[in-house]
Amino acid sequence: MAENNKTFEESMLRLEQIVRAMERGDVALEESLKLFREGTELVQSCGKLLDEAELEVKKIVPDVDGTPREENFHYED
Repeated sequence: MAENNKTFEESMLRLEQIVRAMERGDVALEESLKLFREGTELVQSCGKLLDEAELEVKKIVPDVDGTPREENFHYED
């Protein structure tokens, strides 16, 4: 997989462009496969960036005496 140095926002914008191009249906098979591979790499990259961001997110909660303290944020469905 090629290394992606794009920001999350750049990757999402490119993914939107790829989806629009493929939805039009006027892209040749070889180009469609190329776009599909690029899109797959972008999805994986975005997932990794989101996972890393989740590890950094903290929430501020009141301590027993009311002073604020940081706590790791845990996402719950």
